[in-house]
Amino acid sequence: MSITVEPLTERSAAEVNEEIRALWLRSGGILRGDQREEYQRLVTEWAAVSHRSDHAA
Repeated sequence: MSITVEPLTERSAAEVNEEIRALWLRSGGILRGDQREEYQRLVTEWAAVSHRSDHAA
């Protein structure tokens, strides 16, 4: 079963991408446990925001 969680505030793709980059830097390039979960959440959010931006143009 898949659960989709909408972000409380709508961020731009650039903002989400910056958070993804920061996560990779903090992890030293190796994601573990909760970091993997956070990464998956961020990538899902980034994809949704990017998709909305593409359709708004």
